[in-house]
Amino acid sequence: MNMSKIDQNWRADFPIFAAHPDLAYLDQAATGQYPQTVIDAMNAYMTTANAPVHRGLYKLAYDATNQFEAVRTQVAAFLGAAHAGEIVFTSGTTAAINLVAQSFGPLVVDAGDEIIVSVAEHHSNFLPWRRLAGVRGAHLLIAPVHADGAIDEEWVLAHISRRTRVVALAQETNVSGACLKQARAIADAVHQVGGYFLLDGAQGIAHNNVNVQQLGVDFYAFSGHKIYGPSGIGCLYARAELLLEMPPVTLGGGMISEVGVHNVSWAPAPERFEAGSQNTLGVVGLGAALRYLQPRRQAMTVHCAALTQQTRAALAVIPGLTLYAHPEAAATLSFNLAGVHPHDLATFLDEQGVAVRAGHHCAQPLMTSLGVPAMLRASLGAYTTAVDCERLVTGVQDAAAFFQVAAR
Repeated sequence: MNMSKIDQNWRADFPIFAAHPDLAYLDQAATGQYPQTVIDAMNAYMTTANAPVHRGLYKLAYDATNQFEAVRTQVAAFLGAAHAGEIVFTSGTTAAINLVAQSFGPLVVDAGDEIIVSVAEHHSNFLPWRRLAGVRGAHLLIAPVHADGAIDEEWVLAHISRRTRVVALAQETNVSGACLKQARAIADAVHQVGGYFLLDGAQGIAHNNVNVQQLGVDFYAFSGHKIYGPSGIGCLYARAELLLEMPPVTLGGGMISEVGVHNVSWAPAPERFEAGSQNTLGVVGLGAALRYLQPRRQAMTVHCAALTQQTRAALAVIPGLTLYAHPEAAATLSFNLAGVHPHDLATFLDEQGVAVRAGHHCAQPLMTSLGVPAMLRASLGAYTTAVDCERLVTGVQDAAAFFQVAAR
């Protein structure tokens, strides 16, 4: 397998590979590495600009607040939101989806209503809706996936009815890497019956230009650490009129207008959803990550997709290997080797300097539907090279020989 012609030079932007030059890091879907520009931005904030945002009445605090709010404006532009007030900072996609389910969900979901998710959802976009359905006496409808791992979007469209209150789906699934093709059609269908559409962008935002207004979504969630930013920071986009209706879930400092012994009034959105001292360092890092990603995203996606397709072809001919990745996945290769537990295979590969993910990938309903307890996932990032992919393939071939895997 010769893939050297499609290598790029982004690896040099990530200092972790100077510290670990022999590392083939293939776990981008779980968390990405930091480019130097993000490290520099966070270091600059820590050493020259740290102060409490929205609180201090002095220049350093004003400057910190301006940096913080500038990133909100930056995220709004990045997502194509109407204005910055539609962006809520959270600790990640998980917190963003939970906020919608816990704050907005009870406003619109009643007994007998229906919530649609898919069997391929990450637990973060499954469990909040499962709980909401149980608490409200609603029905959770679970869309199946096709044999190639893609969500059955026709099933979703066919099951949207006057009882549908929420549809919540992954823009890109974290196991097969399949992308939603009919997001706008689903949004339109949901809106026609008075329902709402949430799109989980945790994986998809790295590979797709996102315009929430063109997609027609009511809510969009993503995390910083999957797009070369820090962990512990993410965003929820919500249409302004919906944020106005939503009560806060977390109460504390910074999210109130006035507090009395017997009464309280909340700050306007989005501040009412950002209680407590904010992760300003994470927000600054997120802004730097977006500045790094945005001009390169298309080229990075082409790079990853080319490597993914060629690596997929090389893996597919290994005896006993079953692929679960979608044929058009941009950066995801999930698979199992017959008779070898994914944890054992991951350990075998780690001994050769190849870092991959093994387990149920926070998608146990999907694992159950596929009849497997777990699988191995290799996921590519901008810094992935042809050599990394060749080492993965060679490692799996060596594992098949070591564990004496028979042909299917």
